[in-house]
Amino acid sequence: MNDHADHDWPVLESETEYETGWYTGGYDLVEQPDGSTKKYYWAELPPAVVVLARAGEELVFVEQYRPTIRETCLECVAGIVEDGESYTAAGARELREETGFDADVLAQLETFDVATGVLRHERGIVYAEGLTPVERDLDDNEFLSVVTVPVDEALAAAREGPANDATLEAVLLAREEGLL
Repeated sequence: MNDHADHDWPVLESETEYETGWYTGGYDLVEQPDGSTKKYYWAELPPAVVVLARAGEELVFVEQYRPTIRETCLECVAGIVEDGESYTAAGARELREETGFDADVLAQLETFDVATGVLRHERGIVYAEGLTPVERDLDDNEFLSVVTVPVDEALAAAREGPANDATLEAVLLAREEGLL
């Protein structure tokens, strides 16, 4: 067993260096097991939901340009979980807003921390089926197209560059659960 297993990693200082409308960033000055100290930098984002929506033998994705990587990506519907919302409620809202579908069935497949080396960010994966068309309600910064992909081609499509972590996670989890 490692000598550092019982170390409680005391935070000596926690500093927020910047805040944006999207996330907060800063560092924690931490005492390491050998007694030295180090600044561990982090960015904190609100929880997000990712929705894998099935319409018969097709999955519903969105295609959108991501300025961060300067690429257009095929992605699952996703968005921020608002205060007081469950992952399934947020998933239903995001699915309706981005694709124009309401789902009869929504099930939370998984919740986990993302990129734990640098982020304080939780993600929930929600599976949706029984889709009924409704009116879309895009946010003013959402410029996306709805795309359907046959279920048996979904993993290959999700893996085509530029691949998106949340989309791959959702497809793989749904497949592992026997939903695809």
